[in-house]
Amino acid sequence: MRYQAELGDVDFITGDYLAEVNIAENAQAHAQGAHPGWEQTAWDGIEQTINLLAEKRIKVIVNGGAHNPKGLAEKVHQLVTEKNLNVKVAYVLGDNLISEMKNIRKNGLPPHFDSDNSEVQYDTHTLDLFEKENKPIVSANAYLGAREIVKGLEQGADIIIAGRVADASPVIGAAWFWHSWSDTDYDELAGALIAGHLIECSGYVTGSNFAGFYEYPYEDLYDLIFGIAEVEKDGTCLITKHDAKKGFVTEDTVKCQLLYELQGNIYLNSDVKAILDGVQARQEGKNRVRVWGIKGAPPPATTKLAIFYQAGYQSELVVNATGYATSEKFDLYEQMIKFGLQRLGILSKFDILEFQRIGIPEPNPSSQLASTSYLRIFAETSDPAINMGLMSLLGEFAMQHYSGFHSTSDHRTALPRPYLSYYPAIYPQSLLKTSITMLSSPIGTHTTSTPTTPPPKFEALSPRASYETSSPVAISTFGPTIKARLGDIVLARSGDKGGNANIGFFIPTQLPSSYKPLFTSTSASQPPSPLYAQSWDWLRTVLTCAKLKEMMGTSWSSTFHIERVEFPHIMAVHFVVYGVLGRGVSGSSRLDAFAKGMGDWLRDAVFDVPVRFLEGRQGREIGGEGSKL
Repeated sequence: MRYQAELGDVDFITGDYLAEVNIAENAQAHAQGAHPGWEQTAWDGIEQTINLLAEKRIKVIVNGGAHNPKGLAEKVHQLVTEKNLNVKVAYVLGDNLISEMKNIRKNGLPPHFDSDNSEVQYDTHTLDLFEKENKPIVSANAYLGAREIVKGLEQGADIIIAGRVADASPVIGAAWFWHSWSDTDYDELAGALIAGHLIECSGYVTGSNFAGFYEYPYEDLYDLIFGIAEVEKDGTCLITKHDAKKGFVTEDTVKCQLLYELQGNIYLNSDVKAILDGVQARQEGKNRVRVWGIKGAPPPATTKLAIFYQAGYQSELVVNATGYATSEKFDLYEQMIKFGLQRLGILSKFDILEFQRIGIPEPNPSSQLASTSYLRIFAETSDPAINMGLMSLLGEFAMQHYSGFHSTSDHRTALPRPYLSYYPAIYPQSLLKTSITMLSSPIGTHTTSTPTTPPPKFEALSPRASYETSSPVAISTFGPTIKARLGDIVLARSGDKGGNANIGFFIPTQLPSSYKPLFTSTSASQPPSPLYAQSWDWLRTVLTCAKLKEMMGTSWSSTFHIERVEFPHIMAVHFVVYGVLGRGVSGSSRLDAFAKGMGDWLRDAVFDVPVRFLEGRQGREIGGEGSKL
C-alpha cells in the first residue's frame, strides 16, 4: 500500500484481502475471542501509509474489515485523530449473515450456487451441513457490490473499510463515484468490474503466477509492484504499474489474469454482470495494456453467499518409495492399510479415503531424489476416533512394509485436525440489510449510518453458454507437424470457483525483446499476422471438450461436467470443469485444492503441433518424445 502511494500519482488505493478460506478461519477465531475479526495486513498497510494518504489526498477502499469492519474502522479513526489528520473514515455493514444462517434446519438451506445448472452433480457430502448433525455454521458472508462504497464516497469518506464486498467492488465503487455514473450505466460498470478483476490479485497482473515466466530473467519475477487500473469514463481501462520497482504488464499477463477464476463468458457482481465475448486487449506502450469490448447488463436478483461449517476431521499421511517396483510398493501399502482398517471395523466409515500417488520415478535415475515419489493418504471423517484408527496402523505396521520404505514426515499430520468445509450458496439481494457508517470524533458520538438499497433492476440469468468452435479448420491445412507440448505455443491460467475449476488457454502475443517473437502482436491499425490467426484457428479446432477429457486422463470422472466458450479477440478457449475440486477450498481432497496448477499440468499434454508455429523458438526444448526443434 505504501509503495502505491509513494511511487507515483494515484487517486484511489483499493485492496482485496479476503478469500473464502481465510474469512472462515478468522471467523471461528473471532467468535472465540482469539482474533480481532479484521485482517492484520490491512491495518499494517494503512498504518504505514496514513501520512501519505492525507498529504496526497488518496482515498482507500478495502475489504480487510472481514468480520469486524467497524472494529478496524474505529482503529483507523483513532489513528487519524491522534495524528490530527483531515481524513474521514467509514465502514460498510450487511454482508455478515451468520445470524440468519444459524438455524437452517428451521429456515431451510439457501440454494446451492450451481442449483440452476441441471448438468452439475454435487459432491457426495455437499449437503452435510443440512442433512447431518453436529455441523455448526461458523461463517456466512454475502458478496456485496459497490453501492455502499459509492454512498460513503459521496458523503466525503476518505477511507472505507468493508467486510465481504466482492473482490472487484472497491474498484467499481471508486470508478462509479469518480465518473458520476448512474446505477444503470451497465457497460461502464461492467468495464470497471473487469478492471477490478484484473488488479485484485496483487502481483498477478504484473508477472506473478504468469504461465510464460520462463521467458524472463528470474530476478524480474519477485519483489513485484502491484498493478494499477486507469478507468476511463466509458468503462474501458488501461492496466499499468509504477515505473519504479519490478514487474511488467503485457498483453499476456493481462490475459492470464483476465482468464483467472471465471465462470464462463459472464462475470457476475451484485451491481452488474459483465459479458466478455467481445473482450479485447492491446499493448499501448511499455507496461500499458488497454482492455475494452466488455458489455454490461443488469445483475441477477441474487448474490453469492459463502457458508462455512465445522465439517469434521482431516488426516494426512505421506510415505516415500524409491526406484524399482514403485507401483507395486504402493499397491502393497494400500492393500495393507485397507486390511488394517477393515479389521478395525472402520474402513467404510470415512467420508473420504484416498491413496494418491504423487510423481513418477525418473528412469535410469541421476540421484535417489530423482527416483523418489510419494503416496499421500488423505482422510476425512466426522468422528476423530476414525482418524485415530488410521493413525494407529502406522505403529502396528511399522515393521511390515515394502522394501526401502521411508518417510520424512513425523506424522503430526496424521493426527485428526478439525477442518471447515464450504457450501457456496445464492441469496436474494432484496433481503440484505446493508449500510455505510461515517465515524466522527470522539468514537461513538455523532456517527451517521445510512441504509442502502438493492440495485433498481435485476435480470434473470440465462443458461450458461457452452459450445464447440464454429467452422473448425482441417488440421492438414496447417502443414507438417511435430510432437510437442501444448505449452510450447499456448499459455494458460486456472483457478477455482468452489468445487469447480476454470482453465483458460490462449495464444501468446509477445515475448521479451531479447527473444524472437512467436507471433506479431495485434493493434488497432494492424490486423493479426497470418501466423497468429492460423494458430488461433488451430487452437480452437483441436481444443474441444472431448480433448480436454482426454488430456485429464485418469483424473477425469463421469461425474464432472464441462462447459466451453471462446474469446476470439484475445484468442482464448475457456473451460469450466464442474465438480473436479469436490466441495472445494478447505474441504477438497485434491493436492491442488484451488486448481492453481491445473493449467500448467494440461499444458504439458503432447499434441501434433504444426512446425510453423514452433519456428523461432530455438534454444528451448520442444517437448515431444525427446525430440528437439
